[in-house]
Amino acid sequence: MENYQIDNLDKQILHALMADARTPYAELAKRFSVSAGTIHVRIEKMKLAGIIEGTQLTINSKRLGYDVCCFIGINLTNAREYPQTLVQLKELEEVVEAYYTTGNYSIFIKVMARSIDHLQDVLINKIQAIDAIQSTETLISLQNPISRAVMP
Repeated sequence: MENYQIDNLDKQILHALMADARTPYAELAKRFSVSAGTIHVRIEKMKLAGIIEGTQLTINSKRLGYDVCCFIGINLTNAREYPQTLVQLKELEEVVEAYYTTGNYSIFIKVMARSIDHLQDVLINKIQAIDAIQSTETLISLQNPISRAVMP
């Protein structure tokens, strides 16, 4: 199923599920004038093709007390340190995303903290305490006006 090509019905299904992943198959079938079985088969094919990788719960970080979002560019002392550094970063619950990048930084991470004091603690006592990290640059996010998945 690696070369599965999505058609208009697949796109409609994906758009609907991206808006509300809990939409019943019967409702999708009615909306798109097909059978619930067709919806089921299409979704299963897209799962097998790796287009749909699962469903996830969206959490409001601010409601949980995480008011500070920032991005940190990390320079390593040596590129060979990347795998071990990644293992150490994964252990930090405040690190919610990580990217191996080209350009100014070896690694670019997204960090969620409860406050500026919490962010300072994470930076000094957790991130900068990793031996392989030579330097960091922190960018604090003021707002997130666009947050979406790629549209099929």
